Amino acid sequence: MKPVDSLKGFGVGLRPCHYADFLSNQPKVDFVEIISENYMVTGGRSIETLQEIAKRNPVIPHGVSLSVGSSDQLDWDYLTRLKKLVDTLNPPWFSDHLCWSRHQGHYMHNLLPLPYTHEVAKFVAEKARIIQDFMERPLILENVSSYIEYTDSVMTEWEFLTEVVTQADCGLLLDINNIYVSAVNHTFDPMDYILGIPANRVRQHHIAGHKNKGTFLLDTHDHNVPDPVWDLYRQSIPIFGEVPLILERDDDIPTLDELLIELNIARQIFNATHTQHTHTSA
Repeated sequence: MKPVDSLKGFGVGLRPCHYADFLSNQPKVDFVEIISENYMVTGGRSIETLQEIAKRNPVIPHGVSLSVGSSDQLDWDYLTRLKKLVDTLNPPWFSDHLCWSRHQGHYMHNLLPLPYTHEVAKFVAEKARIIQDFMERPLILENVSSYIEYTDSVMTEWEFLTEVVTQADCGLLLDINNIYVSAVNHTFDPMDYILGIPANRVRQHHIAGHKNKGTFLLDTHDHNVPDPVWDLYRQSIPIFGEVPLILERDDDIPTLDELLIELNIARQIFNATHTQHTHTSA
């Protein structure tokens, strides 16, 4: 897969409560990300609004129902509708999660982790290759936050993730918050994860907030990004360089102006860290 360099900068997830802001103003974002399934329909206000916003901002489709790790066969009706949306938006890539969320046609409405085995990696990679070939566009897979571990696993999550994307020849959407959440839940060093990822595969970042439930962290996207996640992002910049980033917020959504203030923190962290690293390396 050839590197994709046509998208840079910082963006937000597009949510209906911010439609009016995007239509009436030109918010300071470099691109937006949508939940693909919300727009895999024909006609309607959401599609019309998206088409108008897409004239001004690059739009990346980010799915939650691909279920690439499911033992079910590929859902060709779903993929056909997704391809229609992707072809309309013409993004540099489309994304979904490295997980399973469907079994025998029933959706779990959750992003469930996989056993980290070589057999599962090969199985998922083959499906990802088929999907990418059908879509005729690069696929990038996102690491999910997790709360359980499988006794069958024979490698770390980052080793599994690396094996999948290498065999599938696809990219990575590296979610910094998800790494932190899983690191706390499973007591590993998040920097081991960051350092174990092939940097040349990372095409995009997510960053978000979570909720501390006392005995574990829950990935909720309903809080501001906490300091430990910002710190992990800061440490990742010298490793991955200039990677486009999306700030996610899915509940207790603030005004767009408030969201953009938080997004600007990411810009400031990147600019300061990247500049310092560049000078140090010179």
